[in-house]
Amino acid sequence: MVDIEALKAQFLDLEFDVKAFEIDAQAVAAVGKVSGETRAEFTDVDHPDFQAPPAFIGSLASGRHLPIDFPNLGGIPMDGGKAVECHKPVRPGVPITGRTHLHDIYDKSGRSGRMVFIVTRMEIYDEAGEHLATSDSRMVIRERPDA
Repeated sequence: MVDIEALKAQFLDLEFDVKAFEIDAQAVAAVGKVSGETRAEFTDVDHPDFQAPPAFIGSLASGRHLPIDFPNLGGIPMDGGKAVECHKPVRPGVPITGRTHLHDIYDKSGRSGRMVFIVTRMEIYDEAGEHLATSDSRMVIRERPDA
């Protein structure tokens, strides 16, 4: 059984990936439209306040999902969802950098057994170091049932 507290002590809040992104305006508008955005600032590249919608920010991925020395927990991994918090507009054409660390590790037990949740947080900054957005990705690992 995985020792959650030991994993937290070793891995939480340690930056393990940095990735630069170039945001394309047409891609931003397309994601805005297909994700159901109706506001012009998320779908019209000519809008004076055009910016990336949360769905686009949530699609940005770091080069690594976990630290290189993170142990294999076994079990069955699943996508546990995403959450995006926008602090300032993310604009196409402005270089941004994503800095990734593990934000939380916790477990829950249910009908299907024990599940371990790993929350990877990417904080997105512009060239001036302004914190623009935070994107959390959750991975759920269901322990294998006893055979």
